Amino acid sequence: MMVQSRGAKFAILLPLIAVFIWSLNIVVTRYVTDYISPVSISFYRWLIAFLILTPFMLKTVWQQRRLITQHWRQLAVLSAFGMVLYQGLGYTAAHYTTATNMGIINAFIPVFTIAVSLLLLKDIPSRYALIGCGISFVGLLFVVAKGDFANLLTMGGHLGDIMMIFAVFFYAFYGVFLKKWQLQIPLLLSLYVQIFFALVYHLPFVLYLGLDALNMQNASSVFYAGVFPSLVAPLVWMLAVQHLGPNRTSIFMNLMPVVTAVIAYFWLAEQWMLYHTIGTAMAVIGVILAQRK
Repeated sequence: MMVQSRGAKFAILLPLIAVFIWSLNIVVTRYVTDYISPVSISFYRWLIAFLILTPFMLKTVWQQRRLITQHWRQLAVLSAFGMVLYQGLGYTAAHYTTATNMGIINAFIPVFTIAVSLLLLKDIPSRYALIGCGISFVGLLFVVAKGDFANLLTMGGHLGDIMMIFAVFFYAFYGVFLKKWQLQIPLLLSLYVQIFFALVYHLPFVLYLGLDALNMQNASSVFYAGVFPSLVAPLVWMLAVQHLGPNRTSIFMNLMPVVTAVIAYFWLAEQWMLYHTIGTAMAVIGVILAQRK
């Protein structure tokens, strides 16, 4: 019994570690905006992850080449939505909004997923899901409007938030495509091939815009992005799903806005306002309602 109890406590730590890594990455993304371009940090991030995985994955790639050939189109699409559009827009949005807002908008992924599921899978949401989506959407607008809906009329001041909303919307497609296709591919192999496609997608932007050089001011942030949110957090999250199940694990994502805001407060001196509290509460309530059967 003692061993099982310790195992359960360890399992609960897994999603907390992943959420902390992803939350810190949002703050790092905001911090490094003055030192490196969005295209550069995005390309370097996946390049580092690719170089780290390659020695361990080459043999597996060769052994599973037929499986990869069979599903390369789906993996290419997943990479485009999950690694290029979502991450690329996120890095660009960081130039125009706060890490706190980015963390809160990330919390709306489950709600956007319901909308995309309706679009692609014809998955009719329950009345709880519709009510939850409505509450969450109002909360999202409240955060973007900074507590005053009249501010929505001045759209120029919300560029970063709008970019982040589109990023989250694209990530919802990523999750729905995973559900739709049910690819029978080892998770690490799938991640590795998607990273490869992400690098390919970046090449036209790199050739056109160029790459910023790594230096003392941005190298640590780039290395963190390439190792922890790209490799460590997904693997830890997968372990959490295995031990706790997908439903219990997904609840921990609701902590991301708060964790991001705390880190941003101490590191970037960002202030947590009343509208952040109201918007986050509405997001969490909406997600909980949406998950009811």
